[in-house]
Amino acid sequence: MSSPRTQSLSGPERHLALRFSYGLTPELRRDVGRAGASAWLARQLVPGRIPDRKADELASWWPSLRRTPLDLWQRTQSEVEPGWQVMEDYARWTLMRRISSKRQVLEVMTEFWENHLHVPVDADGVFTHRVPYGKALRAAALGKFSDLLFTATTHPAMGIYLNNAESTAEAPNENLGRELLELHTLGEGNFSEDDVKDSARILTGWRVDVWKTFAASYSPDDHATGRVKVRKFSDANRDRDGRKVTRRYTDYLASHPDTAERIARRLAVKFVRDDPPQSLVRSLAKVYLRHDTAIVPVLEALVASPVFAASRGTKVRDPAEDVVATWRALQVKARKPVSQESGAESILWQTADLGARPFSWPRPDGPPITNAAWASTGRMTGSWRMHYSMAGGWWPRDELAYKSPKSWLPEKKLRFDDLVEHLSQELLSRPATAQLTTACCQALGLKQGTKIDKDHAVVQWQMPLLLTTLLDSPTHMTR
Repeated sequence: MSSPRTQSLSGPERHLALRFSYGLTPELRRDVGRAGASAWLARQLVPGRIPDRKADELASWWPSLRRTPLDLWQRTQSEVEPGWQVMEDYARWTLMRRISSKRQVLEVMTEFWENHLHVPVDADGVFTHRVPYGKALRAAALGKFSDLLFTATTHPAMGIYLNNAESTAEAPNENLGRELLELHTLGEGNFSEDDVKDSARILTGWRVDVWKTFAASYSPDDHATGRVKVRKFSDANRDRDGRKVTRRYTDYLASHPDTAERIARRLAVKFVRDDPPQSLVRSLAKVYLRHDTAIVPVLEALVASPVFAASRGTKVRDPAEDVVATWRALQVKARKPVSQESGAESILWQTADLGARPFSWPRPDGPPITNAAWASTGRMTGSWRMHYSMAGGWWPRDELAYKSPKSWLPEKKLRFDDLVEHLSQELLSRPATAQLTTACCQALGLKQGTKIDKDHAVVQWQMPLLLTTLLDSPTHMTR
């Protein structure tokens, strides 16, 4: 049975939509079904053409996300609002955007780059500039990596985190110069210690007043002049104003073949599988270089690859993805929070309980994107508890609207296996397998042919267990 309210997708359509969204909803299924997967993706890759008023309004829920660095610093110093609280609100805003935004590919790619060019929100002083940093990466997420790299490298949030904000000609700090090479571009083993030293010298001059105003500036007096050489990048570096040499340097790194392969591999691991074939990585790297580091052509080539088509069900959702996908699957609606107990506030604790509070990874390498990191027994049982709590509408609860048990029925009376089929289409966006139907029968102690109506125990008190059985399935736990 298939309810007339349920828009079914083909296997390839569902696969693409799952990899490039935070979970299918009735609206997303309808959009993909009407346009086709290719046309839907093409539209998503130009997010500025997609109206997204509801998601755009979310920032107003947390007013401090719009405060200036100085204002944030003064408020935390005077104990009006600690910086860590603003950073928690930033994570909440991000999670709620992922749930509600119609620009799903943009949100997915923003997370991808915030992880790759990672600046943890808990680092000292970072809270003053971390919100603009995330917004800057979002603005460049579907452009050229060369632009993205320059933006991230010179941003005050990155400068504060990796100490470049205090690096001077007399005492160059090597932290950012090293991570720029090792993590953001060339990769470990592809540079020398001399490269690190000159990398640090190139980046001197980008300052932040971390003692008083937290204002960002460029200080020519603090830029280390004199010839620099990193791999095959060589520059006389005579100008006291080193902003242009910084841009030449980051452009060189962004366009280096080692960087091309590193970015290509990371995209393949995220969107294809944990062990992408080297042939795919090399092919994507060539596309990246041929298009002057533009990301969209690489994504288009990735999706067109037979390896992508053959990778269905191979990627485990990380805990934050699971929380967001569960909200989307259950069609939970939130309103602007008026208390600390609201669902929009509590969503952060859901991810924290599963060990994946957004942007809290303590090291500069960013959180892992492989299955093994998120497939532990503890994580899985934590997810199952979260599924059950949300399926019952028990927590989070305040200021949220859950669908009623009765509303999950597609008609007044139907067989139990038809109900399972309908819910599988609604929550998992695919037909129910025999194994899933059997699991639901066993979980509720019912036969497939049992007649269900609004007065049956399934609707009266067993619906949370039924919904949880579907959400606990491997189909929901993978993307």
